[in-house]
Amino acid sequence: MKKVVLAYSGGLDTTYCAIYLSKVAGLEVHAVTIQTGGFSDEELKNIEARAWTLGVTSYQVVDVTRDYYENCIRYLVFGNVLKNAVYPLSVSAERMVQAIAVARCARDMNADYVAHGSTGAGNDQVRFDMVFQSMIPGIPSITPIRDMRLSREAEISFLKEHGVEMNFEKAKYSINKGLWGTSVGGKETLTSNEYLPESAWPTQVTETEPRHIELVFDEGELRGVDGQEFSHPVLAIQYLQSIAQPYGIGRDIHVGDTIIGIKGRVGFEAAAPMIIIKAHHLLEKHTLTKWQLYWKDQLGNWYGNWLHEGMMLDPTMRNIEKFLQDTQKTVTGKVLVTLEPRRFTVTGIVSAHDLMNNQFGSYGEMNNSWTGDDVKGFAKIFGNQVGIYHSVNPVIGQARD
Repeated sequence: MKKVVLAYSGGLDTTYCAIYLSKVAGLEVHAVTIQTGGFSDEELKNIEARAWTLGVTSYQVVDVTRDYYENCIRYLVFGNVLKNAVYPLSVSAERMVQAIAVARCARDMNADYVAHGSTGAGNDQVRFDMVFQSMIPGIPSITPIRDMRLSREAEISFLKEHGVEMNFEKAKYSINKGLWGTSVGGKETLTSNEYLPESAWPTQVTETEPRHIELVFDEGELRGVDGQEFSHPVLAIQYLQSIAQPYGIGRDIHVGDTIIGIKGRVGFEAAAPMIIIKAHHLLEKHTLTKWQLYWKDQLGNWYGNWLHEGMMLDPTMRNIEKFLQDTQKTVTGKVLVTLEPRRFTVTGIVSAHDLMNNQFGSYGEMNNSWTGDDVKGFAKIFGNQVGIYHSVNPVIGQARD
């Protein structure tokens, strides 16, 4: 029998693929779950148990959580990346790391095929296919959901016919957990006007009292949360998530333009990512110069968009990562945050690198490093070109009055 490596999460789509590839296509299915920090040990055990009931030949978990952070998430933090100023790329970034890990498995196992459960109307199909095209060009991809244009209802019907037992009511929502947030898709996100019901969110709101916490950054990376220091930023992110998610913080629905040209909606909950990005951004505002911030905004936005569109392997991304990392040398300090139900406030920072230093002047009040005559001369020279323009073109200038 020919071997196929299946990117397997245990959800509806990949469960369908496991059954279809073994029972219908007659292939030897080797299921691989890529752990990116979203699954607990218990969840991984349940996923494995289900995989064996589906008739797979082998099953393995590949933990890439720290690689995910080192090679991707930290640059999203350095770039303060929020797609359309809303979405922290919870799935976009994760899918690239998963695809790379699956490609390595397929190559190491000398597989005849590689398979994934992407649909034909989303971004993931492009992300997986482009990574496979670059890393394993000689191994064909199989995508049953996309190729047969299956609806979730059709998948559920097929699985019931094959005696698969799972929570099909829950399966009406597509939930993807990772270190950088959880996405939620369902019938409401297929509309333009409906919001996800409370029951659809993976984490329910249980915390109601405000809580003040302190985040510690070292050269742009989160190293401490609320008095606790962590040996690796992944641990700090997970701890912050455990504190903040029960407040219902970081919930939203992202409306975006897909790689294939249509618009789509996806719900997400990402308490830790949203807090980290906003806290990090405030610390940067205090510790970086105006033009460092300007160019970071330009390149960070481009980096996030290119990653979202599946271009993680583009060498240009490595160039931008070097720039982003270089800007973080002074982004060290504490950020104060207040957590409340469904919202948070970044209240201030404390840093030895704070450029908002009253030694040089207090905004709107006192100047300690220059005189009034200095400012008069500066304003005269700085506005000289505009003044010349209006002197030469008085009629045009009057038209603006």
